[in-house]
Amino acid sequence: MSANRLIYLPLGGAGEIGMNCFVYGYGPEDRERLIVVDLGVTFGDMGSTPGVDLIMPDVAWLEERAERIEAIFITHAHEDHIGALGHLWPKLRKRVYARKFTAAIGRLKFEEQGHPQDVIHTVEARPAVIEAGPFRVQFVPLAHSIPESSALIIDTPAGRVLHSGDFKLDPTPVVGEAWDEALFREIAAEAPVKALMCDSTNVFSPLPGRSEASLADPVRELIASAGGLVVATTFASNVARLKTLAEAGRAAGRSVCLLGRAMQRMVKVAGETGVLTGFPPVIPSEQAAEVSRQNLMLIVTGSQGERRAATAQLSRGKYLGLELKEGDLFLFSSKTIPGNEREVLRIMNAFSEMGVDVVDDTGGRYHVSGHANRPDLELMHEIIRPKMLVPMHGEHRHLREHVRLGQTRGIAGEVASNGMMLDLTDEVPVIAEYIESGRLYLDGSVLIGATDGVIRDRIRMALNGHVMVNVILDEADDPLGEAWVEIMGLPEAGKRGRGLAEVMEGELTRFLESAPAKVMRDDDKLDEALRRLVRQAAVEEIGRKPEVTVVVSRLAEG
Repeated sequence: MSANRLIYLPLGGAGEIGMNCFVYGYGPEDRERLIVVDLGVTFGDMGSTPGVDLIMPDVAWLEERAERIEAIFITHAHEDHIGALGHLWPKLRKRVYARKFTAAIGRLKFEEQGHPQDVIHTVEARPAVIEAGPFRVQFVPLAHSIPESSALIIDTPAGRVLHSGDFKLDPTPVVGEAWDEALFREIAAEAPVKALMCDSTNVFSPLPGRSEASLADPVRELIASAGGLVVATTFASNVARLKTLAEAGRAAGRSVCLLGRAMQRMVKVAGETGVLTGFPPVIPSEQAAEVSRQNLMLIVTGSQGERRAATAQLSRGKYLGLELKEGDLFLFSSKTIPGNEREVLRIMNAFSEMGVDVVDDTGGRYHVSGHANRPDLELMHEIIRPKMLVPMHGEHRHLREHVRLGQTRGIAGEVASNGMMLDLTDEVPVIAEYIESGRLYLDGSVLIGATDGVIRDRIRMALNGHVMVNVILDEADDPLGEAWVEIMGLPEAGKRGRGLAEVMEGELTRFLESAPAKVMRDDDKLDEALRRLVRQAAVEEIGRKPEVTVVVSRLAEG
């Protein structure tokens, strides 16, 4: 029998920020028992994935080994950690463990998808232990920008692993549990930590992270000084920030209204699970339109420029009877995630054209990160004293820099990007193998593979336009009437001023009148010839090769 080994395999969230999915295994090679940590998403964009709502890890490797999976653990309720759970659970069908708030969010997702909600099990924080095959797992409270974020202690026969999840060292997080240094020193003293799998998002930020509580006074002063309508946006999941904003609005004598289903749901679930108390009273959107502008504050979704969210809707005009005017204030109490800059700037400029004063997070006065900065990571290294460090939750440059940071303290490290399996059994991490780690796209209501060609074809049509060719042949394989085309996404006329469709139809009809019989009888040859003629005509007229669909209809004999 092969010797047992401890393995780590990221399927998402390593070499990128978002779409987190990590696998741990223990046992004989290729027969390890497995646990999954997080099933998250990232978001599509019109440039590279037009029409795609969500992107999630391809779990084919896990699906093939589903009988070896012991459980799924969710560290917290951010979409990049839990967003794929409802979509991917049917492929794995294992018990899910999460703390109370996260479990409640997970059950809502399962309810929407029609999955059994009783497979999601609510667990308590350390010292409670979940037994999952050879793994003993504890949830350790940490501060982050969402309630009940947790690190995981994963005890195995090969040693202890600490999976940090997302975290910051915040002693006053407003909502949720504070950073408890004594607790982590206790964990390190209790048993040697073989490996620390650690958040790397802010490894390049040189100053210690700031507390969520530090925003209260600046936000209160800003809103108190505003004369017109005040609107603020932030991440819907940042319940602490929502409370800070709402309290500032009430302190300024304003009625507060939450706009956006995701935001309302987060506040509702946080209250029901007991992680949020003392949230100021809010008014419904129907009532907000009746409140005078100088006495109203809206807290809205859409801080990342999402087209259908409240922020974007307001930037285009009226939304639910509300609109912004000259002299109003719009606060972005959030950081723009890389890739979303264009959409956010478009919205900011739209507000500016209305005469609205736009305030963003420049200078950090109205936003703090939910992730540990470089000095905070160094403190975590010093407290935990792991034998090895494997960075996660970061782009490749973040992972590489984090390994270097650990090496300054003499900690062995390895950059493990998606699909790279590490063997953690000995004293240093060793690359065991590479597995294919693709992506799945949620396209409407259907999951498709990134390599299926659907999005590639959509991009090609967007870049080059589309031509539909229609031909009818009689029983003798002769054309019945002329060919006709329909064009989409192309100019109506070419460079010589002639109608593009007319030019193509003329070329096709002339070809059909003189084409050899063997071509007219063979659908494949006819398709190829017609496609080539259309593209040649398009290149000559407009300098572009469109996508072409050929439809040949043959009349049946008799």
